[in-house]
Amino acid sequence: MMEIKVTKNPHPAQKPEDESQLGFGQIFTDHMFLMDWDRGRGWHDARIVPFGNLTMHPASTALHYGAEVFEGLKAYRTADGSIQLFRPQENFARLNRSAARMSLPQLDEQFALRALTELVRLDADWVPHGLGTSLYIRPFLLGDDEHLGVHAINHVRFLIILSPSGLYYAAGLDPVSIMIEDEDVRTVRGGTGEAKCGGNYGASVRAGDRAEARGYAQVLWLDGVERRYIEEVGSMNIMFKIAGRVVTPMLTGSILPGITRKSIIEMLKSEGTPVEERRISADELVAAAKDGTLEEAFGCGTAAVVSPVGLLAYQGQEYVINGGKTGPVSQHLYDELTGIQWGRQPDRFGWTYPIR
Repeated sequence: MMEIKVTKNPHPAQKPEDESQLGFGQIFTDHMFLMDWDRGRGWHDARIVPFGNLTMHPASTALHYGAEVFEGLKAYRTADGSIQLFRPQENFARLNRSAARMSLPQLDEQFALRALTELVRLDADWVPHGLGTSLYIRPFLLGDDEHLGVHAINHVRFLIILSPSGLYYAAGLDPVSIMIEDEDVRTVRGGTGEAKCGGNYGASVRAGDRAEARGYAQVLWLDGVERRYIEEVGSMNIMFKIAGRVVTPMLTGSILPGITRKSIIEMLKSEGTPVEERRISADELVAAAKDGTLEEAFGCGTAAVVSPVGLLAYQGQEYVINGGKTGPVSQHLYDELTGIQWGRQPDRFGWTYPIR
């Protein structure tokens, strides 16, 4: 297996003293991982170096044609001071699926996990201790050919950067309001919706700005063809409790296959809770809100874990869900998942990965 060369930062940064002010993705640790790929040579020059700016050619493929994919996961500090990850193998498997969709090279997933482990171990002092805090981890690949033209990519970089972070939403588990977007679309089946690439998020910004201007925290996307079926929230998958059953949009190729989504489905099924993965229309959702069978709604993803939805807006009408309060299923899932992630309760699923 390839050697990882380590160059320590001779000028480590001052770590934040007040962990309650970390925010999300604003502060970065002392080191980062890099590795290069060239067509005909493969991956080479794996290294951990001081965190710093990248030098890129102005014609770089990632800048002009969106040739990049990324992941997001976290390292958690447990009560005894040890550090653990949550299902990191799933993240690197999904990163490879995203890379395949964008015609970027595949990673050796075990080597990528080893690189991540060494990087987190080196910057272990940056993993915060406060309640709800974690070390956010961003692995990503970017095409870096140095000439213009849409073509097969010949040079790629793989990087991992780390960011100590607090709660994604400053208000914690308080319910948010979301707006069903019926003008823009995020992606379509056969596009890049199931890949975690920047273009999907860039396409969502305009609708997100509109929603924010109207007082809503997130956009809830409809499918890009019929504009009828619920897909996902701007930065998360979405789930609903309707008449006692948890319903979530099925993976059709235009929805990101979330790891938190997968974990919640597995957890609920293990507890005997009925779960349906199927198409659900905006009209069905509104009808359930009107007749009271829409009991809960919540987003789910790595950053926020579980984010209850207290208000849903669609075509100028607003629908309050569960009295605008966090529901029992949302609270239960948040408590269970965060309990496992931070080591406060046993991991009966074998999802955690210790950093030794």
